[in-house]
Amino acid sequence: MAELLVCNLGLVEYRAASALQERLRADRQAGRRGDLLLLLEHPPVYTRGRRSEPGELPMGEDWYRAQGIDVVATDRGGKLTYHGPGQLVGYPIMGIVDVVAYLRTMERALVAALADEGVVAGPREGLTGVWVEDRKIGSIGVHVARGVTTHGFAINVENDLQPFEWVVPCGLEGVRMTSLAHERHAPAPEGLQRFRAAVARRFAEAFELEPRELPAESVWEPRGAPVPLA
Repeated sequence: MAELLVCNLGLVEYRAASALQERLRADRQAGRRGDLLLLLEHPPVYTRGRRSEPGELPMGEDWYRAQGIDVVATDRGGKLTYHGPGQLVGYPIMGIVDVVAYLRTMERALVAALADEGVVAGPREGLTGVWVEDRKIGSIGVHVARGVTTHGFAINVENDLQPFEWVVPCGLEGVRMTSLAHERHAPAPEGLQRFRAAVARRFAEAFELEPRELPAESVWEPRGAPVPLA
């Protein structure tokens, strides 16, 4: 069975993570690396996808930055979302053929990982992401270049949900965001660490790959590269 290299990076600034993905994508395109899943957290940041519109940040970018939340434009699909500590972000750097099949498989993997924690979730017709009834718990937005993916998914585990209330998340007016901790009415046992392991296992299983942990230092270039914040 082919391998999925899984790398836990901790807390990483968003722009540094984007630059890392671009370099790893080039490695994957050139055949210097196999399929890779980066698992990490970000400091508070709103990211705007290719379909984002100005109305998604109703109070203006300066107001959000004054609250300590960065605003960054990205090349991924989808619209605006929020990342912050306590949220699990996954960036698969993978070779794919069918984008729609890739998205649906990713959704199934996340649904299975949430089920492992006792939360019943699923997709919604016509939308991308993972939902618990009418509440959104996971967002997905990807970019594919020369058959290799970047960006990926974000699952709310035990992060602050308030920043979602200040914007139009995913461009969906009136959407309610939720988290694993909120749905369980208590922090998950072992918090993010345990859920991260479940996601890695279920993601590899969904794509019929064998997971193998990769040390974080092996993906950062030794000369002048950004380093994780924690």
